Amino acid sequence: MRLHGLLSFPLTPFTEDGKVNLTVLADHIAQQLAAGPSGLFVACGTGEFTSLSMQEYRDVLGTAVRVAAGRVPVFAGTGGGPQLARDFAVAAAEAGADGLLLLPPYLVSSTPAGLVEHVRFVAEATSLPITVYQRANAVLDPAAAVALLDVPTVAGIKDGRGDVSAMLRLVTAIRTSGHPRAAEFGFLNGLPTAELSVQAYQAIGIESYSSAVLCFVPDIATAFFRAVSTGDADTVQALLAAFYLPFVALRDLVPGYAVSLVKAGARLEGLDVGSVRPPLVDPTPAHVERLAEVIDAGRAALRRLRHAA
Repeated sequence: MRLHGLLSFPLTPFTEDGKVNLTVLADHIAQQLAAGPSGLFVACGTGEFTSLSMQEYRDVLGTAVRVAAGRVPVFAGTGGGPQLARDFAVAAAEAGADGLLLLPPYLVSSTPAGLVEHVRFVAEATSLPITVYQRANAVLDPAAAVALLDVPTVAGIKDGRGDVSAMLRLVTAIRTSGHPRAAEFGFLNGLPTAELSVQAYQAIGIESYSSAVLCFVPDIATAFFRAVSTGDADTVQALLAAFYLPFVALRDLVPGYAVSLVKAGARLEGLDVGSVRPPLVDPTPAHVERLAEVIDAGRAALRRLRHAA
């Protein structure tokens, strides 16, 4: 299942007493679908996968599958230790998910060949297509990437490391491997605020990317995606300067803001997604105020661009 274009990674809303808010989740997913992504990745990093119980996970996925109603594929996060990752994979299949995003194994570091065996072990649990998330302690080399082609349900690699040179080696190794699945194998740019790196990844043949910004300012996210796709350099530069670079500067101030700042943005936009769960922390009032300013600046730039057009 090779995806193309902009990908949505919805938040997981919580109530004031800390429970999953499925009503708000349904509204959030409906809004994401209206923005036109090519796929939904539910209960992944932005969706606070590691904080969910198994029952919460099932409820979140069930809601996403119901609201999506087959309009776009729904991918589910899975991860942790190998057996736990298998359990979540089975639950995702039972909930009707169309595919899996396999997060790095919990804490344990190994070799690239060992990572392939971890992927193979999880893949044996279901027939769902799997995208392997490369980041942290899950790092592939060209030989390991090619070996993934022999796992029939592994459909692609999502990169969260940001080493474009290393990714070029993986892409080239797979595309020139001569394997029957080499041409259909997918690659995704999964860096936090991937809009900053999308042009570099496009240059090595990776056009699809995840957009956390889509969760709270879909107008800016979709305008940026259209500009990148059509080669509209003026719009790309204007939105980078007015919105994306200031947003990333704010995001980088505190570990975990890649999720909690996005959730704060959704609250500013009127969606009652609640707080993040520990160990993540909510942004300070001053940082939320700065976020509101960044959103306003981004939309002002978008208005100027539309007026000029």
